[in-house]
Amino acid sequence: MGPKQKLRWDRSAPPLDAGALPGLLGYRLRLAQQAVFRDFAASVQGLSPGRVGLLIYVDANPGVTQSRLAEAAERDRSTMVGVLDQLEARGLIERRRGDDRRTNGLWLTRAGRTLLGRALQRITRHEKRIAARLSVAERRQLLALLGKISS
Repeated sequence: MGPKQKLRWDRSAPPLDAGALPGLLGYRLRLAQQAVFRDFAASVQGLSPGRVGLLIYVDANPGVTQSRLAEAAERDRSTMVGVLDQLEARGLIERRRGDDRRTNGLWLTRAGRTLLGRALQRITRHEKRIAARLSVAERRQLLALLGKISS
């Protein structure tokens, strides 16, 4: 299939029996993740959820080291270097030599703070859309339950 070809679904065909899928937590989480990521991509163009998360960490922890950031974001340190290189090349973060000269601290640049501020405004609207079918209590409960699963 070429890069510009799109899948075409036959909407007139009867739906398949989903069998055990609707009762599987992983299946339901994956469907929810896909819906959230689709809306996120349409809302916050040019930044993935992962990169936004890194910018938020750096903003909240100016001078954080790459290794501490990798640990907090649960990413492999070698993968983190490439991602940070990309963010630095875009002018969103800067590395500064640390006190012990063996480490680099990370800071958002002015452009990074501006982009993150705009992204957070869009993310707020995105979050409202995603949670629109949930009451405040249900949203709080969902976050707590997801926290139990991911910890």
